[in-house]
Amino acid sequence: MYSVLINAVLSSSPDYDLLFQSLTWHSDSWPGTERVEALTAFIEGLGPILAESDTTLSAAKRRSITDQIDSVIWTQCLPLLSRISAEAGVGMRCRESTAAACRLVSVCVPLCDAAVPGRVARSVLPSLQQCGEDAAGPGRLSVEVASEVMAALVPSLSADEQLTLSALSSALSCIKTLPDALVSKIIVRLLLTVLNCCSGPRLTSILRLILDDMCSWHSTDPTHVVTERTLLCLTALSDHLLKPHSIPSSSSSSSSCELDPRLSVQFWRIVQDGLTHRDSVSRKRALYLLKMCVALSEEEGLDCPPSPSEEDDILFKWAPNRRKLLREFWEDYALVMETLEENQIHVVRPVLNRIDTLIQTTVNDSQASGQVFFHPSWLLCVYQRMFHSENKSLMREGVCHLLELQVLQQPAFALAFSQFIVGPFMDVLSETSLFYKSAGQSVGDCPELGAKLQVFMTTFFTSLPSEHRDRMLLQMIQQLCSKHWCAVPLLFLSQALSKLPPGPLLGIEGLTALREVLRSTMITHQVLLRGAAQCFLLKSALCLTEVSAVTLDDVFSFLTHFRADESLSRGTQIWNQLCSWLLDNEGSFKPRIMDGDFTGAATKTETVRCYVQSEMHTYLRVPASTGHSERLPDSREADKLARAILLCVDMEQDQPRAEIGSTLESLLSPLLDTLSRVSTNIYLPQRKSDKSLQLVLRLFQLGGTPSCEPVGEEQVDHVMVAMERLIFKLVDPIQEFILRRLLGELQELFDVERAELYLCVLRQMVVLYSSTPQHHSKIQQTYFPKLIKYSLKVLQEPAQQIPSVANQLARAVAMASLATVCGLVEQEVIDMQSETISALKSLNDYFYDLVTSSCQGLGNLNKRLQKPQTGDGLSDAGVQGRLLQDWGRIAANFMRDQWICLSFLIKAFGIPESVEISNNSETLKAALSCSVEALALLPSDLVLPVLAFMETVLPQLLLHEEAMCVEAVTLSWELVQGLSTNAHDFWPALKGFISMAFHRKLLELTDTSAPTLLGALKQIAVELMELSQSKSGVFGVLLQHCCQTWLPTDRGSDDTVFSSVFSHINILTEACVYGPVFRRDQRLIQDVQIYVERLGEGCAVTSDNRDDQLPRTCVLAFLSRLDSSNLQHERLIEELVMDLLKKDNAISKSKVRYYSNSLQHRVKNRVWQTLLLLLPKLREEFVATVLNCVFEAGFCSNQASVKYLIEWMMILILIHYPHHIESFWASFNRDHEKTKTSICTFLSVLVHFNVIIPNLKDKEVHLRKALDIILQWCFNHNFSVRLYALLALKRVWSLAGVPAEEGSAGLGGLSTVIKACLNQAEAMQSTGNANKNWTRIQEHFFFGAFHPMRDYSVETIFYTFPSLSEMADDEWIAPWKFEKLLCFSESPSFPLRNPAPDLSQLQPGDWIQQDKGEQNKEERWAEVQKKITPWRLGIQEQEPELQLVPHQRAARLGKLHGALLVVASLIDKPTNLGGLCRTCEIFGASTLVLDSLRHVSDKHFQSLSVSSELWLPLLEVKPVELADFLQVKKSEGYCIVGVEQTANSQSLQDFQFPEKTLLLLGNEREGIPANLLQMFDVCVEIPQQGVTRSLNVHVSAALLIWEYTRQHLTSGSAEVDSKPEN
Repeated sequence: MYSVLINAVLSSSPDYDLLFQSLTWHSDSWPGTERVEALTAFIEGLGPILAESDTTLSAAKRRSITDQIDSVIWTQCLPLLSRISAEAGVGMRCRESTAAACRLVSVCVPLCDAAVPGRVARSVLPSLQQCGEDAAGPGRLSVEVASEVMAALVPSLSADEQLTLSALSSALSCIKTLPDALVSKIIVRLLLTVLNCCSGPRLTSILRLILDDMCSWHSTDPTHVVTERTLLCLTALSDHLLKPHSIPSSSSSSSSCELDPRLSVQFWRIVQDGLTHRDSVSRKRALYLLKMCVALSEEEGLDCPPSPSEEDDILFKWAPNRRKLLREFWEDYALVMETLEENQIHVVRPVLNRIDTLIQTTVNDSQASGQVFFHPSWLLCVYQRMFHSENKSLMREGVCHLLELQVLQQPAFALAFSQFIVGPFMDVLSETSLFYKSAGQSVGDCPELGAKLQVFMTTFFTSLPSEHRDRMLLQMIQQLCSKHWCAVPLLFLSQALSKLPPGPLLGIEGLTALREVLRSTMITHQVLLRGAAQCFLLKSALCLTEVSAVTLDDVFSFLTHFRADESLSRGTQIWNQLCSWLLDNEGSFKPRIMDGDFTGAATKTETVRCYVQSEMHTYLRVPASTGHSERLPDSREADKLARAILLCVDMEQDQPRAEIGSTLESLLSPLLDTLSRVSTNIYLPQRKSDKSLQLVLRLFQLGGTPSCEPVGEEQVDHVMVAMERLIFKLVDPIQEFILRRLLGELQELFDVERAELYLCVLRQMVVLYSSTPQHHSKIQQTYFPKLIKYSLKVLQEPAQQIPSVANQLARAVAMASLATVCGLVEQEVIDMQSETISALKSLNDYFYDLVTSSCQGLGNLNKRLQKPQTGDGLSDAGVQGRLLQDWGRIAANFMRDQWICLSFLIKAFGIPESVEISNNSETLKAALSCSVEALALLPSDLVLPVLAFMETVLPQLLLHEEAMCVEAVTLSWELVQGLSTNAHDFWPALKGFISMAFHRKLLELTDTSAPTLLGALKQIAVELMELSQSKSGVFGVLLQHCCQTWLPTDRGSDDTVFSSVFSHINILTEACVYGPVFRRDQRLIQDVQIYVERLGEGCAVTSDNRDDQLPRTCVLAFLSRLDSSNLQHERLIEELVMDLLKKDNAISKSKVRYYSNSLQHRVKNRVWQTLLLLLPKLREEFVATVLNCVFEAGFCSNQASVKYLIEWMMILILIHYPHHIESFWASFNRDHEKTKTSICTFLSVLVHFNVIIPNLKDKEVHLRKALDIILQWCFNHNFSVRLYALLALKRVWSLAGVPAEEGSAGLGGLSTVIKACLNQAEAMQSTGNANKNWTRIQEHFFFGAFHPMRDYSVETIFYTFPSLSEMADDEWIAPWKFEKLLCFSESPSFPLRNPAPDLSQLQPGDWIQQDKGEQNKEERWAEVQKKITPWRLGIQEQEPELQLVPHQRAARLGKLHGALLVVASLIDKPTNLGGLCRTCEIFGASTLVLDSLRHVSDKHFQSLSVSSELWLPLLEVKPVELADFLQVKKSEGYCIVGVEQTANSQSLQDFQFPEKTLLLLGNEREGIPANLLQMFDVCVEIPQQGVTRSLNVHVSAALLIWEYTRQHLTSGSAEVDSKPEN
């Protein structure tokens, strides 16, 4: 319209100046878009007029018009664009105005002078070049506006190459620096415009410039952001970059100017990085570029690269003569990469066979042609993409696929994969979830991936060229230090390294890297797994160290990082291997260059003995004493030398005993010499005496201290016996020196550590000569009394006003000395009749010395050290100052030592005689009060002595001071709970607490004697069980203590103590059904720990016995030892049986439906296992009372494993008590509607009628009764019932035998009917699966190999039956677990192991399972195009996520879920429901409600749902229950929303969905029933424009679900994404 009007105006020779004046605007204003467009049309119309040379326009007029057009650019367009930039808006007005103004510029510029476009571009370019800065200031344009202006100018700048390149350079700079939202605009508006305006060589040069710039940027900074932006740019320009090249007709040079990205290695690296990018769009772009390159290569039909090249890094090749092979390869490759975008393993798995095809193609090609058309790096992209998958199952599939890669057996491929193995592969191996058990594996088996990793490592390193192996191994070990590795992956990787074939691969760098793994990576791991990993790493070092490259000092320094209590201890398998290794390589180690040795003597070989002797002299060579106290030397030096000495001696174990002694004496000679002079040489440097004592202590700690009196020749440790004899000669000087030092010479802060050393050595010496009377008597009669008296004197000295270091330190040393003496007496190392005991009684008097009446309590309990004040004259003031900062720890140890003394004294002497008898109770009360105070004062890891003291005192105060006892127990329990995250301190504290709180005297409490304390103990027991659910082993500690208290294994049972069990019977009941429900990661740790334990001596670690099955095995062992002839035992058994039956009944009557291996299923199974174990111990009268409960349980709906146990229980009762057969027959007379298929349980009992009938009196009567009953059920409408009845009929009829043929007892009349029934059963082969089921039920273990009497054993009940009835393997209790307890009581009638092997040889299975034979025939890798039907697969064949509940599955994939509840109970078409299910799952609805879950198995439902029902929670609510359901949801705060057009309906586009929304969908025909309309909180309608009245219900629902998702979940995910990465 504008053009018509303008042409009409211009054709009438108008006043151009007036038109300009009327159409332009003031530079400060913002004109409307129409005004700008009008001016554009006007100036555009002037173009033809100005172009005509014969017009009536004069030159001046032309010049005037041109000037005014120029003025429009500078005074109208650019100010307007600046103002738009200043607004910084992206609204409609800004966008329209920018487009109109740029259109005006593009029209004006061609009509102006040739220099104008350049001037305008130069004025705009600074805004583009300073894109990283704010666009504030006059004349500045925003980047977005500037790019639009430059795009408008580019067609006019084609002649100015320099300016075009400047614009191009600015655009490329913007791509690197602008926010993501603007990058694509720059590329589309500016780069593509420039390219569209160029052609020929200039176009090629610009494309080359862009390609080189992008490739250079990526090569210098190959980050995710750079890859993403380079791919965006290259994909946008792909039509220019990847177009067919002209084929030169002659040898012209034009071809050399052609640009071909396929020849750029960096281009392909960008593509490969894109294929493994974390962003799906970038992956899509990379694959698009790859497909275009392949299509271009095929279309051109030329070699790529054109000439042969010997470079190894050519990533893409094409040859016309191999066109078909290459096309198929890249088609398969693209298919694999596209399919990997799926998250579900059952979708991806069928295409994984294409990876095998790709690999085989690559191998065959390289072998056949001698050149590699398919670079291995493309295969690595596939694996890396799988490793980065959000789905852990897909990640695991990728790892397993790589581990089984046969091509890595070829050296070239192994080398090509090496850096990938060290990098991405090691990264993914650190994922713990990869090591879960596979289907079919048992508890304690090596995880599938762990086993494959061992084979892979061996194969890979063997295939790798030998010159690369050492570097590869070093990089792999260094990767273990580069980040935190969890315990499980590190364990199995260490094990795989230990399996590598021996070879010289590790030098000093390798040992350093391994040391770093031991020192830092493993520091936080579980003790058991850490010890096993240490063993494997040490084995690796022994096999792989290049001995000629490391010195013995390097080796022994490395060994100091292996802890003796976790891995490297004497006598273990790994210690012996180390000795053999040192012996085999002796003389081959790299010689050391000693300090000051410049003579070349370093070339001399060094033996282990020479090394130890040299190190001993170096160790004891110390500078002369300075006269000042020094800090204690680092104990790690002593540890290193002690281990070297022991290894040196153990290397030569085959020597005669006398030579071992002489060898040891020669090695220890300098040490023995020093120790012999330690008490007499006053000039001996303190540092030297310290180091010698440290070494002696570590030698005994690392070597063990067996008694000098051999128990048997084979048990004697000759090395330690020889060492004891050598040290034994020096006991007196060592003791005299230590006692002299303890008696007043230790006065500086450094001496705190020194005192600890002296006391440890003293303790070791006393234990050493405990069997030698002369030395023993000397220390008991002289040394210790003197030490006790001196220590008491120090403690009794009055406190100083200003405490000094010497005074406070003397008090700390005195108390530590007294605690050491008390500890030795408690260990019975010291005779209770000695002078030491007399001296200790005075210590008891000291503690219980009553203070003045103005003070409450005991004056000398909880005495505290005061922090001393130091002067400036202290030596080494800086270090002393740091020690003063740790004064709190010194003070805490002082108080801890008090309680060590007190806990011993209260047990040994009780209250001192000096305390009046009338005050005993008050004194004990005050002491208990002090102990409660100590719990609050002491650090949690030092409270064990306080708990030991309470254990003695509490029983004496139970009846008089109940409140205080409750306080003490409660406070102690809170303290133990606080330690639950500190494994090192928790377990000792827990054991100490249980010994105290569940002392036999406390267990004997009743509701009448101490109700409050008893209630507190019961509550603590409950909390202990709850804690055990998350911390395995807690309940086991409690149960072992209680069972040992009630029924000791080492002495006879005390009826008084045993009677206390009735107050705590709930502990036994819970133990019978105990089994924590662990998270999957916790279960993995449990499984791996069991695996490590089963490795045995291969790992030098001891089990912590925290198996989660220990409580059950412990209580079952306890029950097995109960004697039914003992009235109390009998009462306990009967009460326990009733409690267990109540538990079973409560689960059966609950409305919660329980599934296989659910917690309810497991509890019921454990109940009936325990009842079977107790059955032989039950009185006949008691059996009669519970028989009805057993029959009632049989009529409940039970899982298969529970059903078998109940049936077995019934059979055994009828065998042992045959007079109950009438009650059994009565069970068949129940209401058939109520019994339903539960009658199968009773029919199963009749299948075993052959073992029941021998004990019955009227056999023929009962036989007839059985047949009469069975025949009734043979005609039941339920197929399963008929099948059970026919089997029972066949077995019972076989018992009738000859009498039936003769017509005895009236059986002859039934003969015809029975034979007809059995003939029909045998002829079932024409009725589908009926014949299979008939065959299977007869072969089933319960009806075939199982014999109720012969197989009655612990093994059958707790191991064989659970395994055959498909219980989870963590429910199987192996017989060895009972054998390990040593207190399990078995009898000939109830053995531990089943003597008959028949059952153990069977495979698990149930006759009702689907026929898997046909599935197994199907090839694992089906055709890719075949639809996947996961609902037809067994759940065990699915990915592990599918075994979780839907919310857990989705969470594993990182999916977000809203609170939207979609109710589709009124919809009845499976197609709509299937599509709706798919929509709900995709958009994250919380639950979909259906009228019946049977829809899920409908093929029409499945065809639209495509397995989404596996990931979405489904709920069944019948239409008649809908009103009640909606009411419940309303009460829970849901907003009920309906899709309905009503007078008050809100439009969908205006309605804001609340977070808790329930969306009710109407029926396809009737919509929402009228009776439900009033329940809506709001009705929403979808705006419509067409004639058709309504949408399909699924489509309507999809629109609302998406709108809810848009409003809630998308905003939530945006917030998550916007958070900066840490």
